[in-house]
Amino acid sequence: MSYWSFFLTVFKVSAITFGGGYTIVPVLKDEFCNKHQCITEDEMLDIVALGQAAPGPIAISVALLMGYRLKGRIGALLGVLAGILPPMITISVIYFFYETFATNYWVRAALRGMSGAIAAVMLMAVFSMARQVLRKHKVFTVIVLVGAFALAWFTTINTALLILTFALIGILVFSLKDRQGKGNES
Repeated sequence: MSYWSFFLTVFKVSAITFGGGYTIVPVLKDEFCNKHQCITEDEMLDIVALGQAAPGPIAISVALLMGYRLKGRIGALLGVLAGILPPMITISVIYFFYETFATNYWVRAALRGMSGAIAAVMLMAVFSMARQVLRKHKVFTVIVLVGAFALAWFTTINTALLILTFALIGILVFSLKDRQGKGNES
């Protein structure tokens, strides 16, 4: 995949995807894992996980990490540029025509209709990523999923603290598992 092809693919996905970062993830996955086959599903999961941990919009973080993975530093820069240009262009147009858009019945109706599609795409992303993770670590994933949900729903513990805690638990569990695996090989 050339630099130009990578840039155009991310630009196109960013231009046609509405609803936030989690709606762009399954589209990027489809483009780079299925259509272009230049990245594996496991690599995509890792990129999404790192993108979630980085500050800022996940769509931009994922575009940056994917660009770096495929094309190095220049690819990372192209990924960020291709990811931010379409929203910046859209926001600039909306800025100049805000009054017209805000009062237009058809624009409001289209935005309401898109919200249902956005919810469906986000659910697809969750199920796709969950299915991939559950293939490898079923018990651990279910325990973390149920534990994180219960703590977030029934307590007032800060979400960032929950994410950090479960990340540390994951690091601890899998580093111990790797050590045991290496100890058995000796």
